[in-house]
Amino acid sequence: MKYLSVADTAKSWNVSERTVRNYCATGKIPGAVLIGKTWNIPQDAERPERINKKQQAPRTLLTVLQDEMAGHVKGGIYHKIQIDLTYNSNHIEGSRLTHDQTRYIYETNTIGMENGVINVDDVVETANHFKCIDMVIRDAKKPISEALIKKLHFTLKSGTSDSRKDWFAVGEYKKLPNEVGGRSTTAPELVAPQMKELLSAYNQNSAKSLEDLLEFHYSFESIHPFQDGNGRVGRLLLFKECLRNNIVPFIITDDLKMFYYRGLHEWKSEQGYLLDTCLTAQDQFKAVMDYFRIPY
Repeated sequence: MKYLSVADTAKSWNVSERTVRNYCATGKIPGAVLIGKTWNIPQDAERPERINKKQQAPRTLLTVLQDEMAGHVKGGIYHKIQIDLTYNSNHIEGSRLTHDQTRYIYETNTIGMENGVINVDDVVETANHFKCIDMVIRDAKKPISEALIKKLHFTLKSGTSDSRKDWFAVGEYKKLPNEVGGRSTTAPELVAPQMKELLSAYNQNSAKSLEDLLEFHYSFESIHPFQDGNGRVGRLLLFKECLRNNIVPFIITDDLKMFYYRGLHEWKSEQGYLLDTCLTAQDQFKAVMDYFRIPY
C-alpha cells in the first residue's frame, strides 16, 4: 500500500495540515499509521466529512410553502393552495365566484366578468382570504391564540359590507346570537370564557393527532364565536395545525361538502363520518404533494 504525507494529503483535500493531523488522531482516516511523530496516510483514503458540516434541513410542506411564499414563486404548490383553498372554503359559504375567477383574482389582482353580476363581498373576501393563508403559513409553528383567531377574522371580513354594520364586530366575538345549520350556538356573553377554556385544553398537549384537530374544529364551530366567517376561520386554523403538527392537510371540496356538514353535525355520536371525509380529502391532497415531489 502506498502512503502520503500529511502535507501531500492536506494539499490533495484542500484543507490545512492541522486538520489532517486531527483526522488521524481521532481515528477518522482508516489505515493511517503513526511512525515516530509522522502520520502516513493511505493514498486512496477519502476525506472525512467535517464535523461542522451544515446538515440540510428536511424538506417538509411547511418549509416549501414558506420558501415559495417568500420568493413569490408562481406555479408551485403555494400558488395552487392559495387558489384551491380560497375557492373551496369560500364556496362552502355561498360565494358565487368560480374557480377560474378566483385564480384570476390571485394571479392578476383583477376580476374578469363575461355575463351576469358579481357580489363585491365575494371579491373582497377572496382577496382577504389570500392574506389569511399567508398568515397561517407564516405563523404555523405558533400555538393557536385568541389574538391569532381574531386577527384572521379581522383580515377576512375587513372591507366587506358586514364591516359597515354597527352590530357586526369585525375581529371581535359576536354581539348577537346566531345559528349554524339550524342548531343553536354559544350565547354571545359566554363566547369569551368558552374560547379561553377550549384553547387552554387544546394547547396543553403538544403532540396532536388528526382526531385532536377535528375535535378542536368541532368545538370551535359549535361555539361559533363570530357573527359570520366562522367556517372559513375554522378551516384556516385546521390547515395551520396540520402544518404545525406535520399532518397532511386537506381541502374540503364541493363533492365533500355535505359529508363534511354531516360529520360536524354527528361528531359527538359518530366521529367516523367527519374523520372519513377528511381522510378522503387528505388522499386528494397527497396526490398534489406527490405531483410537486414533497414527502409526507
